[in-house]
Formats: sequence, structure tokens, C-alpha cells
Amino acid sequence: MLNLVENHSLPRTAAFFDLDKTVIAKSSTLTFSKSFYQGGLINRRAALRTAYIQFVFLAGGADHDQMERMRKYLSAMCRGWNVQQVKEIVAETLHDLIDPIIYDEAASLIEQHHKAGRDVVIVSTSGAEVVEPIGELLGADRVVATRLVVGEDGCFTGEVEYYAYGPTKAEAIKELAASEGYDLPRCYAYSDSATDLPMLEAVGHPHAVNPDRTLRREAVARAWPILDFHRPVRLKQRLPALSVPPRPALVAAAAIGAAAATAGLVWYASRRRAPVA
Repeated sequence: MLNLVENHSLPRTAAFFDLDKTVIAKSSTLTFSKSFYQGGLINRRAALRTAYIQFVFLAGGADHDQMERMRKYLSAMCRGWNVQQVKEIVAETLHDLIDPIIYDEAASLIEQHHKAGRDVVIVSTSGAEVVEPIGELLGADRVVATRLVVGEDGCFTGEVEYYAYGPTKAEAIKELAASEGYDLPRCYAYSDSATDLPMLEAVGHPHAVNPDRTLRREAVARAWPILDFHRPVRLKQRLPALSVPPRPALVAAAAIGAAAATAGLVWYASRRRAPVA
């Protein structure tokens, strides 16, 4: 049961939400592929390939190897893109593409956590240029997202500065807890993927949302709540009922250290070797 009354004499708390298939029904990055195609950033072949990747993602068939190949493909595809153009395309199409695929259940949870006095933090593997505007749309207080290297010409180089994946998400949460005074044992976290087990383990109230097979098994074994989100809704249809005004999202954890990145690689390699039931 979600505690709707925050005791302000205690340390601060937060609710950490994965984004894709947890708050929204699709991949946030891949959802914009048609807009990027229309904006001249990708060709028809790339648009069709991203559509296929979206299908694999939604079908729940993307394992760790496929996720890594997806990351490499998307970062290579972005090489040479003008960052300002990307931001403009996202801003112009955000409401048309993202608003209709936000889960009503997730929007309600965000509202409840805000009413309880908790910060809401979106923690996503997708790129910051996509996640930050979505965070603002959702009224999140902070955002943790993957950051790509931008060259002096204002274009992506194809290199990844910080990859918000696996244990690096947990490291970001712990850094936020240290800087913002969050009491992690009293904090909440929500995700659909077993890759976010480190993030879920970092808080006292983890929740599995539309979990993949591995996460469902872990949630059952650990007696974690399992939530079923299936009702996408436009935020503007809910706004009259919202008493908490949207809050601008703040970027956090952009400078996770090399140790965290190394830990992520080690964790990823160990997960690859682990058998999948």
C-alpha cells in the first residue's frame, strides 16, 4: 500500500521510475524514428530497421545481447546528427507521439507520490535529448538518462559518455540519495526489466511493472509487488484531476565515474553467462 503521507521530520524520499514499458507503452527512443526519418536524419532502411527493433522490444524478446547490439546500432545511427535539430524534432512531436502512450496507472502513481511529498525521478536507458522532455511532460523532478558525446560542431560523435543501464542506474540513484538526502530504504522504484534489478534492489520498496520473465521470477521469489499497467491515456485528459502542477525535470547523474561504467560492464558480462529459465 502506497503511503500517501510523508513525515517531513524524516529524511527525504523519492520514487524512481524506469521509462520504457513502465511509464510509457513503447521505447521512447524508437517511437521518434518516423519523425527522425521525416526530418531527414535517417533513411527509409534505417526507419524500417528501427520499426523492427521496436517490435522485438515490445514482444519482450530482447535479451542482454540484443540490448547491447541495439545500443551500438542506435549510437552509430546517431553519429553526425545535429543535437539542436534532434531537440526541435522531439519538441515538435512530443505530445503527438508520447502523450497517447503514457500508462494511466503510471500517471496516477506519479501523482500519488507527489502528493505524498516524494520527488519523482525518471531513470532511463534512452538518450537525454528524448528523456528530458518526456520527464518535463510527466512532471518529474529529476531525470537520469544516457548521454551521448557531442562534438564541437554540435553533432553527436557516435560515442557514449554515460550509459544508464544495469548497475549504473543504481549508482546514479545512490549518488542522488547522497546529494539530495533521500533515505533509500524508504524510497520506491518501478521497472519492467530484469536489467534493472540493481536499481530495484537499491530501494526499500521495489515494484515490478509488466515484468519480463526473469524479473517476474525474481519478484515472486522476493515477494515484491507485481503491477499490471495496460491503459494508455493522454495526460491532457487527466490534467483537470491533477492537483500537482507539472514540474520541470532536472538532469542528474550525468557524470557517473569510470568505476560505475566498469561495474556495469562486469555485471553485464556476468548476466550474459547466467542461464535463462
